[in-house]
Amino acid sequence: MPVIKVDDLTFGRLKAPDLDRMEEFLSDFGFYRVERTADKLFMRGTGPDHHIHVTELGAPALVGWAYRVNDRDKLKVLAKHPGATGIEHLDEPGGGERVCVTEPNGYRIEVIHGQQRVAPIDPKRQAVNSVAEPTKRAGELMRIPPGPARPARMGHAVLGTPHIDETVKWFRDVIGLVCSDDVYAGEKDHIIGSFNRLDCGDDYVDHHSFFCLRHERTGLNHFSYEVQDIDDVLMGHEWLRARNKYEHMWGIGRHVLGSQVYDYWADPWGRTHEHWADSDRLNAGNSAALHAAEDALRSQWGQPITDKMLDRICP
Repeated sequence: MPVIKVDDLTFGRLKAPDLDRMEEFLSDFGFYRVERTADKLFMRGTGPDHHIHVTELGAPALVGWAYRVNDRDKLKVLAKHPGATGIEHLDEPGGGERVCVTEPNGYRIEVIHGQQRVAPIDPKRQAVNSVAEPTKRAGELMRIPPGPARPARMGHAVLGTPHIDETVKWFRDVIGLVCSDDVYAGEKDHIIGSFNRLDCGDDYVDHHSFFCLRHERTGLNHFSYEVQDIDDVLMGHEWLRARNKYEHMWGIGRHVLGSQVYDYWADPWGRTHEHWADSDRLNAGNSAALHAAEDALRSQWGQPITDKMLDRICP
């Protein structure tokens, strides 16, 4: 049995040497500023999370990411785990309490309870006519205003590490993630990637909230955010491309494992952020599977994975 089972993923935390440049990128990516202090930037999406991205002032670095628990007793249990902090007040916008634990590569995993929720923002998306529902938008013209995609929530974090077995075991044993799919290269026991999701029993959750990638370096491959729909992925791509100042990493396409329609862009310091829509949703009735890399790490349609996307690991 794991120490606890977290209930959701809530935000990623990075460091950057220029909060103005970071805010410009994140605004073009589609976040809204919720608060900014002298040394921290807090950005939200359209959903009820107080914030889904935090940037601290400093040399470029991955700090970690945060999960939420709905039961404060889980914080009490986790606080007793070796190396965990005690329950501490989260002295940041949104408040709440947290316990911090360090995963095997040295990054901070925050487990939070009681953070303020906020009123969702309505992105006012139009309905889509289809063969199955041909008059869902009857009499109404489709007109999408230009602008950024609008992330609603954080979907997953992807970490590269040479210590994949130890890392995956930690995320399963300590915070209760479960395997959706593992990926091998060569022999079947040579795991090069592991997709892990929240364990919420019969409730359906994203195909993965954490993907671990075997790599010679340790660091962030990307943070990933769900946007409103597939149109939003494409409109966000056009908006970022027109800015002509950000590095495009990969996309647009549809994954095999997870099935998301994706698009990847790097911030000014090379850290990759993903827009996606339409994930597979799994629950306890779905069993884990094992896949060959050549079948798994490709697109159902769209651009093949780029070498720079696979190799972009930011400490």
